[in-house]
Amino acid sequence: MVNALYIRLQATAQRLITKYGQAGKIRRVTPPDPVTGGDGTPTDYPCRLFPATYDRRYVDGTNILASDKQLYIGSIGIGVSPKVGDIAIGANGTEYHIVHDDPNNYDGQVNVVFICQGRTAT
Repeated sequence: MVNALYIRLQATAQRLITKYGQAGKIRRVTPPDPVTGGDGTPTDYPCRLFPATYDRRYVDGTNILASDKQLYIGSIGIGVSPKVGDIAIGANGTEYHIVHDDPNNYDGQVNVVFICQGRTAT
């Protein structure tokens, strides 16, 4: 049974991301056919996201770089759960490669918000 608290938290997170975030998309590249080869097929999924800078105390230069962003991605209306290997694209066209993902799924049923570590390709 779905817990009503998590539904309210999901709605609150979505409202804040919609208010302060930006339109973006998650790009997932499906691997090519192993027999015929070729290139992977990219598929874009629209989303709302909020890129935030990591606090200095968490930046260690190995796991979290100074240029990394913490991406808060709304879970309502998104077609996929962002995962490592996907690319999050912000409103200004900045591409963040997702190097760590956390679905914030406390009861196993409701994804409250996706918090991902995004790394720019510099």
